Amino acid sequence: MTESIKSFRGEMKKSRFKIWLRAGLFAIFGTLFTFYFFRDIANGYFTWVWMAFIFTLFVPLGFWMSRIVPMQVDESVRAVTLSFDRTYFILIWVLVIAKLIASRIPSLITTSDVIMCVILGIMFGRLGGIGLRVRGLKVQHGFLNKE
Repeated sequence: MTESIKSFRGEMKKSRFKIWLRAGLFAIFGTLFTFYFFRDIANGYFTWVWMAFIFTLFVPLGFWMSRIVPMQVDESVRAVTLSFDRTYFILIWVLVIAKLIASRIPSLITTSDVIMCVILGIMFGRLGGIGLRVRGLKVQHGFLNKE
């Protein structure tokens, strides 16, 4: 039993699991926020153009933040492992809490929409940057099959 738990924990640390986990979180946040966007755009608080603009503006920040994600190369299992990134975790939680507070105050609904765009832009950019870093490390250490 203990060995299977240790094996599962080892699998959870691998980059593939962590990337899929982050992609799942992005999909969940994106789905939830899309409902808010449709409602707020229909009510005239926000526009799709501004949503796209703000999202695009924060993708580079997320991409840059992917550079501070702690990663280690494990030669024995031929994998890249990712460690917990406290900076990102705190930033996203602060933004989510700010979004929740802003969405409860009618005069701050537009601010809430901007925060949602920022969250999604950062998440998207960071996910892409992590994927590229992991692939680069795998290529550098010869973990990918040669075709």
